[in-house]
Amino acid sequence: MTAVVQNLQRRLGYRFQDPALLTQALTHRSAGYANNERLEFLGDALVNFVIAEALYRVRRGDEEGALSRLRASLVREETLAELARGLELSDALTLGESELKSGGYRRASILADAFEAVLGAVYLDGGFEAARQVCERLFAALLGDLPDADTLKDAKTRLQEWLQARARPLPLYEVIEESGPPHRRRFHVRASLTDAELAADAHGSSRRAAEQDAARHLLQSLQSAHA
Repeated sequence: MTAVVQNLQRRLGYRFQDPALLTQALTHRSAGYANNERLEFLGDALVNFVIAEALYRVRRGDEEGALSRLRASLVREETLAELARGLELSDALTLGESELKSGGYRRASILADAFEAVLGAVYLDGGFEAARQVCERLFAALLGDLPDADTLKDAKTRLQEWLQARARPLPLYEVIEESGPPHRRRFHVRASLTDAELAADAHGSSRRAAEQDAARHLLQSLQSAHA
């Protein structure tokens, strides 16, 4: 067992009885058949459940929607990749030549998948309780500093709720222009009120992204006007 893998186990706070499981968890599909995809599938389900259970305990007054938003903010690619960086997983990954050349060990998607695969491997090696303890320990700082769930609502939802609370009609979203080649489309979207002369424009690589950005700008304008 290499020093890198030994150090990783130390940072995990868990020592594998079957080191082959950890080796597989750290092997990207570009490196061969015995890779971490199946372990990632298992780890994804495990992380979602453990974090859901932890949120259920620590946020006793929150309803389902709030708990779902909090879980989504924790169990997402960016967060998992950051936790993987904290474990220095990139130093232990086994990648194929193409991924090595393209810097795959830095890619968030690869790091997040490997993080989940490692937890899936812990589960197979030591059982659910061992995996739960490792998972909760790694997420401890995030679970101890949770945001207000309302701040995690997307911009269109927040705009809709702001208007409904004031008995005002919902906004209108329209695509003003689509441009660019099929593989790199750009959308120009406008969000406007139907009961006032106020609108906001935004651009994005998808209609949904542009609508969200336009809604955010429109809500900011409304909140500033009513401050």
